[in-house]
Amino acid sequence: MINRRKFLLSSVFSSAAVLAGKLAAAQSAAGTLKGNPTVVSTWDAGLAANKAAWEILGKGGRALDAVEKGVMHTESTQSCCVGLGANPDRDGFVTLDACIMDESFNCGSVAFLERIKHPISVARRVMEKTPHVMLVGSGAQQFAIAEGFPLEEQKLSDDAQKAYTEWLKKSEYKPVINIENAGHGPFAPSQFENGEWNHDTIGMVAMDTNGNLSGSCTTSGMGFKMRGRLGDSPIIGSGLFVDNEVGACTATGQGEDVIRIAGSHTVVELMRQGLSPDAACKAAINRIVRIKGKAAKEIQVAFLAINKKGQAGAYSIQKGFNYAIRTNAGEKLIAAKSHFS
Repeated sequence: MINRRKFLLSSVFSSAAVLAGKLAAAQSAAGTLKGNPTVVSTWDAGLAANKAAWEILGKGGRALDAVEKGVMHTESTQSCCVGLGANPDRDGFVTLDACIMDESFNCGSVAFLERIKHPISVARRVMEKTPHVMLVGSGAQQFAIAEGFPLEEQKLSDDAQKAYTEWLKKSEYKPVINIENAGHGPFAPSQFENGEWNHDTIGMVAMDTNGNLSGSCTTSGMGFKMRGRLGDSPIIGSGLFVDNEVGACTATGQGEDVIRIAGSHTVVELMRQGLSPDAACKAAINRIVRIKGKAAKEIQVAFLAINKKGQAGAYSIQKGFNYAIRTNAGEKLIAAKSHFS
């Protein structure tokens, strides 16, 4: 025969179990997959970036830390179109842009930053140590130095110098679609025969074991751009946006056209309306295509998104865009669907 004490304890434990079950059901209904970290990033360079991010995500770390560390790897790669080894503007200077955003709408950004190796880390310092969202130019550089970031030598990498010397022969601003995904690296000799160059960005969005989302985006912008040109990458809502209730999105391609529709924010809002990441990215791309008309055939834009269920998706204007994904199940590179096949 059960006594009153045991009965009460049994009732408490039963109630706790029921409550836990309800919480688990609520989390499932909300789409938060606890213990299922996911990271996705743009282009095949994202495979190495995801590996760096996974060093944090795979150990139960925070998504914000992961997306910073992941793209830092790309910024350090001198043969890539991100970071100080990238192609310069038309006056011969490398300028960098980056932004970062966490699960609580905290965000930081830097633009037109010179001689600093890791703009993504400076962007995070802007987010965490200033009342501002964006710092630009000499002010951003001054802040970075004050925060202990070393000022690097103002010198083009060998590959970038070769590209710039070749470009100066005609000085034509003519970006080539998907040149960043040629499979032989952005500085292959054949790339410059017709004045072609890389104009890539790396964007990364991730979900950690707590179901929280964060994102990062970093670039040197279009090669041989006009001095002072700014694309979408450092602009919160264009190159990157995170809403922890819904999902996160990043963009790559011709930044001017991403800015026109506040691209990443648009994708997240479409997911809020119930669209899957694939469908939301497609709807945003279709909006750009309608705006550009016939000119859409001459540009490339791609969106990459993840929702609170851990589902990832992407869509681009032109074929050739791919993205890297890593989960507990492994890693792979996925070819995105496109408006023009």
